[in-house]
Amino acid sequence: MKIAIANDHGGYELKCRLLPFLQDEEHVSVIDFGCHSTDIVRYPYYAAKVCNAILSGEADRGILICSTGIGMSIAANKYKGIRAALCDSPYQGQMTSRHNKSNILCLGGRCIGDMMAMEIIRQWLSFQYEGGRHDISLGLIDDIEGENLTGEHWDCFPQEM
Repeated sequence: MKIAIANDHGGYELKCRLLPFLQDEEHVSVIDFGCHSTDIVRYPYYAAKVCNAILSGEADRGILICSTGIGMSIAANKYKGIRAALCDSPYQGQMTSRHNKSNILCLGGRCIGDMMAMEIIRQWLSFQYEGGRHDISLGLIDDIEGENLTGEHWDCFPQEM
């Protein structure tokens, strides 16, 4: 499984601590889209990189980290076909895989510790979508996307990125 990961300045330190964990996970390869420092950047650019990687098939799933995870989840969920879930517990990580078929996990770099983040990721990766009754809700979400989102992908990145 290919996992695209990106962060802003508020998520940089947690990402640095998570990369060795992710690289040690069996059957997982990581594509790191940055940012690569604590210098202030704008998280929508990094959310776009991961969303576009998933939508193009370059990556299977993604992880986005900002200070709270909120901004990244809002930005990512603007993309048709993306189901980004902000999780702060392992149970939420498990359930968003099982019931919501999330393809992006959002984490708050200044809200959760390393061990909690690792367990959330482990749960998120360990469970598969159950389908069944959950297909009804995901179908309704697809209807909303069809009505409200065009499917065009914003990829306007500044030159310095």
